[in-house]
Amino acid sequence: MDKLPSTDDTRARMSKQRSRDTSAEMSLRRELHRIGLRYRIHQRPLRGIRREADVVFGPAKVAVFVDGCFWHGCPDHATWPKRNRDFWRTKIEKNRSRDLETDRLLSEAGWLSVRVWEHEDAADAAGRIHEVIATRRPVRGAMPDIVRGVD
Repeated sequence: MDKLPSTDDTRARMSKQRSRDTSAEMSLRRELHRIGLRYRIHQRPLRGIRREADVVFGPAKVAVFVDGCFWHGCPDHATWPKRNRDFWRTKIEKNRSRDLETDRLLSEAGWLSVRVWEHEDAADAAGRIHEVIATRRPVRGAMPDIVRGVD
């Protein structure tokens, strides 16, 4: 039965893997801050849905997820363990399915989900996020078209 990682050593090692504040996440957050973006961390963008984004830009409705290559099945760096392969394949495929469902739920609620792989350069990812935020952030002081009398 492949319900648990293969050995006690593997279980112990995997349980020590960080799920938040990883080095990839911290690098991205430093870079986002450096370019002047302010954000919230580890928040649920949608009430009632138990999905927490790593970085949240509330007014722009952008949720950023920093995905680990192993845990989320990176197309470039995913590895499929030989030991207990059914357990790991099932676990990683469930993660992928949950990611797709999260993206769909956020989209339906008017949010944009941005996925960043742990191997991506933090400056490149921050630049990509900055571009997205710039297109979605409400302009301060702008009057809605209906108030200005524009049809």
